[in-house]
Amino acid sequence: MPDPQLYDKVTELKRQLNTVIRGKESILNLFLTALFADGHILMEDVPGTGKTTLAKALALSISAEFRRIQFTPDLLPADILGSSIYSPKEGSFSFRRGPVFTNLLLADEINRASPRTQSALLEAMNERQVSVEGRELPLVHPFLVIATQNPIEYYGTYPLPEAQLDRFAVRLSLGYPDENAELRILKDRRTADPINSLRPVLSCDEILRIQEEVREIGIEESLADYMTRLIRATREAPEIRLGASPRALLTLSRCAQSAAWLDNRSFIKPDDILNLVHPLLAHRIVMTLESKHAGIAPESVLDGIVRKLRIPV
Repeated sequence: MPDPQLYDKVTELKRQLNTVIRGKESILNLFLTALFADGHILMEDVPGTGKTTLAKALALSISAEFRRIQFTPDLLPADILGSSIYSPKEGSFSFRRGPVFTNLLLADEINRASPRTQSALLEAMNERQVSVEGRELPLVHPFLVIATQNPIEYYGTYPLPEAQLDRFAVRLSLGYPDENAELRILKDRRTADPINSLRPVLSCDEILRIQEEVREIGIEESLADYMTRLIRATREAPEIRLGASPRALLTLSRCAQSAAWLDNRSFIKPDDILNLVHPLLAHRIVMTLESKHAGIAPESVLDGIVRKLRIPV
């Protein structure tokens, strides 16, 4: 079972985030699911819905180092990883670390950078290290990348490659708030921004402890078999050209454990898996050209796969 003190702190963390992002409890829960599963997050939505605000709110709610990179077409890999700087006084080069050496990295509008620059994050996201000038430099723990992109802006953008999409645990879409939530947002910000009143609730050590507890959550054999069959079914569907990878299976398992932890359970249930199908798998599969031209969405194909597979009871 989750540590009661840690669980109480996470409850307070949820409360704080809810004061900034109104009416999105399920999205916030999925956001924390990825965090405690040690997974990265891709937020894709129209401008102004709170993507960057949510990332900043999380950074202010934990005692961790936070860096932000505004991705632009002229951004270079060295601007992310760092580079050697020559010191005339000392007559030598010294390595200046880039913003990737942090706990929480916000990659804002990541699809505006060139594929070469985007690829600079591949090693960091998967192996928690970077290779610079022949050296392998480890990153700090925990290390979380939160990337944002606006789907309606096509000019000056580059699509994220499949290898990078596969490294994001979940893809979220905040969407527009409902009428009551939007009115509450207006009232909240009449005199001050609620984000200015946020205080650290969790430390980095506590996040690492939660991630350790998540790994101890039990997975019944039938559920492990179900997740495996679900992933393999994406590779056999005729509408899909490229199915989910083994990394997707491992991520699904870990996120299901994290969802169980957040629900104060020591075991996962089928609902933990089913609730993750869209946010965890839809961005990982590549549709065939015929399916794209027919307007078939990845989510609808995944729904068909779920209906065909027998869910363990």
